[in-house]
Amino acid sequence: MKLETVLLKEKLNRNDLTYLLNLEKEEELEKLFARAYEVKSEYIGKKVYYRGLIEFSNKCIKNCFYCGIRRDNGEVERFDMTEEQVIEQAKWAYENNYGSLALQSGERQDADYIQFVDNILEKVKELSGGKLGITLSLGEQSYETYKRWYDLGAHRYLLRIESSNKDIYSKLHPEDELHSFEKRVECLKMLKEIGYQVGTGVMIGLPGQTVEDLADDILFYEKMDIDMIGMGPYIPHDDTPMGRGIADSKEESDRKFKLGLKMIAVARIYLKDVNIAATTALQAINPLGREKGLKAGANILMPIITVDEHRAKYQLYNNKPCIDDNADKCKNCLAGRVTSVGDEIMYGEWGDSPHYYKKKG
Repeated sequence: MKLETVLLKEKLNRNDLTYLLNLEKEEELEKLFARAYEVKSEYIGKKVYYRGLIEFSNKCIKNCFYCGIRRDNGEVERFDMTEEQVIEQAKWAYENNYGSLALQSGERQDADYIQFVDNILEKVKELSGGKLGITLSLGEQSYETYKRWYDLGAHRYLLRIESSNKDIYSKLHPEDELHSFEKRVECLKMLKEIGYQVGTGVMIGLPGQTVEDLADDILFYEKMDIDMIGMGPYIPHDDTPMGRGIADSKEESDRKFKLGLKMIAVARIYLKDVNIAATTALQAINPLGREKGLKAGANILMPIITVDEHRAKYQLYNNKPCIDDNADKCKNCLAGRVTSVGDEIMYGEWGDSPHYYKKKG
């Protein structure tokens, strides 16, 4: 009876979170995912919102130990999409009624880069008459840069913490001023202050990470008053210090996948009205990963619409799915996936976080 009791509690505590994240029996997991889907249906609806994902550059000043586009990875073919290419893909998203864009790149803070993003934001707003929503995932910037991008029309920002445990965070990054846990948290606070809908997230299944750490990650989302969550299983990349010479066994991949679904479900049950993405990392492990993510409580999908010639160059982890597809193929594929779950794609809608508007109201 304990599982049913916990699932129906008005407010879970840390022990409840760890209990749910420790569930392993298939029948228990089915109850967990079913409850999460009920909560999603109640607070969000049986709806899925698209963010057309444009990965416009893989050049990065950061040197994170887990990331395939880290600064010191000499095996990566670096690229920048041109302004014209980005706008062409944004136009495709608008014409295909996606509702929103997500602009992502390796991290840079130089004046040319900031101006490039300025230009993109202005032109996206112009081409869509302000109808395309815009999420940015462009790393740590100054308050002034965040503010100018917000004023130019970006209204959501995703900045993943990767782990809210400072000790784990320190093992993921070099010890220098470019890789500070405190700076990361400060940036999340700045984004909130400016008025963005703020997103963050973690990697699941990191070396040394415990279920208690993951429960604390969910509590971190609450403490930071996060509006949207993008999180997924940690998948090693061959050309990184953390991933070199390491290949997850089938058993380990399955463990991470199951843990990823449990994190989505428990976060949905606990936080209720935030946006949660079913990430491509889930699909990298399991062909039905994103569908299962939706059934576990996620409500956001980010179909890749990066230009074909650069898709394979933007790989943060091994075996990223969809890099051989194109935007049209991704659109048709995802539509079938969403339909199979019983959700409805909300074409032409921004799909903003209800949590954000509840606070404002």
